[in-house]
Amino acid sequence: MAKGRFVSYLRVSTDRQGKSGLGLEAQREAVTTYLNGGAWKLVAEFVEVESGRRGDRPELAKALALCRAHRAALVVAKVDRLARSQGFLSRILEAGVDVRFCDLPQIEGPTGRFLLQSMMSVAELEAGMISARTKAALAASKARGKKLGGFRGRAGTEADTALARAARSRKADAQAEALAPILARIDPTGAASLRAVAKELNTEGVPTPRGQGDWTAAAVARLRQRLQSADAAGRIN
Repeated sequence: MAKGRFVSYLRVSTDRQGKSGLGLEAQREAVTTYLNGGAWKLVAEFVEVESGRRGDRPELAKALALCRAHRAALVVAKVDRLARSQGFLSRILEAGVDVRFCDLPQIEGPTGRFLLQSMMSVAELEAGMISARTKAALAASKARGKKLGGFRGRAGTEADTALARAARSRKADAQAEALAPILARIDPTGAASLRAVAKELNTEGVPTPRGQGDWTAAAVARLRQRLQSADAAGRIN
């Protein structure tokens, strides 16, 4: 039984199918059947008219961004709506979004992610080669007498601290990027008060960047400041 928040992604291969609804209705019915009877909320539906061999899918990018913003799962009617596209799979894995297959309802969470990884055999091979090279480099460093160990938040070097700070910053930028379209829709001119924007975000049920508590004027101000800083640095398009 489905629970939580979901973003639906439907795809057809031709413009004729998109206009006629041929194929879309079957996918939409599969999604409805999958979600039926559970404690769930469908945040939005995205429809892509694109070949399965193409990786440049703007509607997919929007769907993934909304999934991150709402901490929602992406629900797809059938595995074959994505299995032929390495670009699709890459974006799913890079986005860290949970994906649900209506024709394989038993596959979700970690298992669903493993299925996607299995489909990307070439990417897995490359990752394994990188891992092997990293382990070899660490072993060589250890042999030279260099002390190894991850950052633990206390006795790390300045380099450790800088790496941890950079990782947190990248994660915060990614979350801000996911929230940017929602903020632009709620306040397109930037003239609304921080309190008004926070109220609307709470009304729509948009999770805060930390996923806890409610939106406040201060939280909206921090989000705007991060978006402005990231845009000035060229990190967010």
